[in-house]
Amino acid sequence: MAVVEVKKRRSQTGGVDHGESEKVIAIVREMLDTIREGGEQAVRDYACKLDNWTGPIVMTSEEIAKIEQDLDDSLKEDIQFAYQRVKQFAEQQLASLNEFEIELAPGLIAGQRLIPINTAGCYIPGGRYAHVASAVMSVTTAKVAGVKNVIACSPPKPGVGVNPAIAYTASICGADTIMALGGVQGIASLAFGIFTGHRADILVGPGNRFVAEAKRLLFGEIGIDLFAGPTEILVIADDSADPEIVASDLIGQAEHGPDSPAWLIVFSRQFAAEVESLIPQYIDRLPEPNRSSATKAWADFGEISVVDTREEAVALSDNYAPEHLEVQADNLHWWLANLSNYGSLFLGEETTVAYGDKCSGTNHILPTSGAAKYTGGLSVGKFLKTVTYQKMNRDANRSVGSVTARISRLEGMEAHALTGDDRLAKYFPNEEFKLKPVS
Repeated sequence: MAVVEVKKRRSQTGGVDHGESEKVIAIVREMLDTIREGGEQAVRDYACKLDNWTGPIVMTSEEIAKIEQDLDDSLKEDIQFAYQRVKQFAEQQLASLNEFEIELAPGLIAGQRLIPINTAGCYIPGGRYAHVASAVMSVTTAKVAGVKNVIACSPPKPGVGVNPAIAYTASICGADTIMALGGVQGIASLAFGIFTGHRADILVGPGNRFVAEAKRLLFGEIGIDLFAGPTEILVIADDSADPEIVASDLIGQAEHGPDSPAWLIVFSRQFAAEVESLIPQYIDRLPEPNRSSATKAWADFGEISVVDTREEAVALSDNYAPEHLEVQADNLHWWLANLSNYGSLFLGEETTVAYGDKCSGTNHILPTSGAAKYTGGLSVGKFLKTVTYQKMNRDANRSVGSVTARISRLEGMEAHALTGDDRLAKYFPNEEFKLKPVS
């Protein structure tokens, strides 16, 4: 492939300090063990120590009603705007999934059911910002799927509790319980059913490295949405694109953190140079700490690659399998038909990652670090168990029973074979069957 790298990245994904990673693992494991043993009191101790929070953990309906009354009307309208679009998209996802039943042979019926899980735990980041969009994405999707118990938690601020905008958002999206808890103690409370009596069957939502590690360590005991790394963007732009819009979109994601990759694939060195020259001024527009984060992300994990053909661009993009993929190029239908690996695709200059992240309708909880090669992002399907069933009449046992017996004996599993033998002997006592494989 003829790929020329105008600006070389340090690594494809955010850097990993293995020593620091080991410390995080040890801290999280100890916290989970302590909370598993100590229950509510252990959670309260961590909430006090880490978040300086000694207030109530579970929000009351009265508290939520007061927040709704006090919140600015224009903010509530914006949140409703996002909620309605995400809800509508999730409802269409649900409609695209089907239960079915089929008669595979006379008397042999098999089928599929879609059963919502009982309890979902939705983690909503707090910290410096009010991540209302994360509340919309996780809680709304779970409720549309039909989850019975949706429990949300978000880090409290001293003297305030859960950010009012987050609490309002989680409430209107359908959360059955909202807890003032962040970090590992929040994840543990969701997983172990502390304060609610409902253990989460799945944990969803973004968070810092401690939250991500807690989800990783609990995976298997419960389900999780995905293993999340630093957020990513890849833009494919031909010479018809606007370099200023391209530069803006790259930095729009780089502000997330110093380890957030921002990749660009173009078809000419001139266009690459134009975008690269614009990057510093787009970074300078940002306040701190966003400016410093974007500066380091672009310096360490930014990349511009020049390719000769659309096919080379597709191959390079699919190899990265980016979380967010923008195409600002001619013939968008061709790109939609040929690109395969991405978390979410944004076609044309008129759309951008921020729209999907906040309010346009698709989900923003997406695979990173190449995981888009094998999975999509959060969807209604994540909250549904696809289960199968079968039933058959006695006549169907003639063929199924004898084939099962022969395959089982071929595999050396005599007890399996006998379950078929016994039914054939009961249902057809006067018939003989070939029950052993050809030697």
